[in-house]
Amino acid sequence: MARTRERSLLLPTVLGIVVLALVVLGTVLYRSSFELDHLRERSVVEATLSVANEKADRLEKSIIEQDNALVDLTFGENIERFGQRWLSVPVSQTPSVRAALLIDVGLPSHEVLAFASRAPGPDDDAFRRLLFGQFWSKLDLAPAAPGATGLKHLHTSVGESNYLISYLVRATSQGLELLVLWHDVPRIVHDLFPRLYSGEAGPPSRVNVVDAHGRIVYGPPLGHGALTLGRQFATTLYKWRVNVSMSAAETLASEVEQRRILEMALVGASSVVVLVGLLVSAVAAFRERKLAELKSEFVANVSHELKTPLSLVRMFSEMLLSGRAPADKQKQYLEIIVTESERLTALIDNVLDFARVDRGEGSFALAPAPLAETLARAVDICRPRAERQGVALELSLPEGSTDTLVDERAVEIAVINLVDNALKYAPRSQAVRIALLREGRYFSIAVEDDGPGIPVGQRKRIFERFVRGVQEAGQAQRGSGIGLSLVAQIAQAHGGRAWVEEAKWARGARFVMTLRATTAPDSGRSAS
Repeated sequence: MARTRERSLLLPTVLGIVVLALVVLGTVLYRSSFELDHLRERSVVEATLSVANEKADRLEKSIIEQDNALVDLTFGENIERFGQRWLSVPVSQTPSVRAALLIDVGLPSHEVLAFASRAPGPDDDAFRRLLFGQFWSKLDLAPAAPGATGLKHLHTSVGESNYLISYLVRATSQGLELLVLWHDVPRIVHDLFPRLYSGEAGPPSRVNVVDAHGRIVYGPPLGHGALTLGRQFATTLYKWRVNVSMSAAETLASEVEQRRILEMALVGASSVVVLVGLLVSAVAAFRERKLAELKSEFVANVSHELKTPLSLVRMFSEMLLSGRAPADKQKQYLEIIVTESERLTALIDNVLDFARVDRGEGSFALAPAPLAETLARAVDICRPRAERQGVALELSLPEGSTDTLVDERAVEIAVINLVDNALKYAPRSQAVRIALLREGRYFSIAVEDDGPGIPVGQRKRIFERFVRGVQEAGQAQRGSGIGLSLVAQIAQAHGGRAWVEEAKWARGARFVMTLRATTAPDSGRSAS
């Protein structure tokens, strides 16, 4: 008993531990998925920011390289020949520089010492007026440190026009000179931006440049909802901002959500599989344990059922053999010996038949036979016991032919078990009614008693192996528990089934067994 209790407690404990482990695993994976998503988002943000920095630095590097090239080409050059070396080099070396001025800032008049332009015209005069008018106060005219070559930049706008000026103040033998380089901003937008921002790092639709008011200067609008990062140009076009939207960033959110759902679904499915497996194992273990208990009880019951008739047979045989039995009792003792021998034979036959069916050897030899005669023989076998109990066996047979394919011995065993069951559980019945009916394609054999009946909750279980019914007092009736199970198997082998219902004319039970009505001449056919 203690071992059984320990086994019954072990399974719920293991099941609880497994469920707890699954919950912990699911929680860890759920949190890990969020951390992984955060790392993915962070990596995309860092990559996008890196691209934005690279694109901003690329433009500034291009402009600064042009500035440095012009410084080399103009400083130290004779004023009369200022700009000739620059104008003689290909435009591709300084594509955005439109004009260069050399101004003497040591004089109050700020005299223009030299001027060179790629495209001389009225725009040059307009630029000079703006330079000395609106731009001059914005210039930082502090001289550069000795040896310094970096130019300063002014990015400003007049109306709808943008201006970019690179300038450098140097001390020379003639005084302080200001070198001014006028960059063609429209040319930067239409020529330099496409050349720098398309092709290598992705399609241009993923990059744009906006001004201080957020208006697009270059490129199309970037997609809403996409991860977009930007950076202002540091030294040249410092009032503008370059924005970058990574192609992978747009689908990041949906991909991350889909991956999280998939991972959690896999965890959930695995948990369900494990729980179902544990549940199936628990049910199988429970049924196996229950079956083992029923088998143990079956062995004990069969042993008792064998011992009782054997004890009676031995006791009365010894009394007759020793001559101690009175003469008027000898016939009675012999009848008891015969009855108990029949009971013993029936029990052994039941056990052997059940064992044969349980091993898978339960094939039945079906042959044409009159079912009414088979039923009558089975009832006659049960009459002696019924008469001793004072119970009448009433047999009702139909008119006409009852020939069908049956295993006569198996049907006799089934009927004997049904009648024996009625006599055992309804010993105070006045009569047990046995009827054979033809119902369409089936013959039905009904055995009805006047006993206590079968509770609805037990009507299916009593046909299971090793299950025994309960008497009116609430105690299980002694027996092997295989009789009704054998009846159900015999019925199934004949194409029918077995069940129990309430008696039609009394409060007892009515057991019904159906057999398929087959009149084919293929005698000797076997069924499993």
